[in-house]
Amino acid sequence: MPKPSPNPPESEIDPHLKPAILKSLAPHNPSTMFYIAPGIDTETLLAHACESLASASVMASDFATFVDGPQRSMLLGIQQVIMLADMAVNRALDNLDPQE
Repeated sequence: MPKPSPNPPESEIDPHLKPAILKSLAPHNPSTMFYIAPGIDTETLLAHACESLASASVMASDFATFVDGPQRSMLLGIQQVIMLADMAVNRALDNLDPQE
């Protein structure tokens, strides 16, 4: 039975770039310069993440008042992404310990 579409073309990646691309696909090994103790419970980690995101949201919003044009729009967009992440962390906290 004939195949409905041809095979995709062979990759045309520069052979010199291939090791760099393969290295970028390797598992990420984060630096241990800043380390979170392994015994900290999830609720505490989420609470601190929530506080950090709320602070970052306020900082981005406050900074946006000092700039105009596209930079202001970009800062407000960043602030919105931070706020959405804050909402997600708050929901995760609610899921761990419902207040009802």
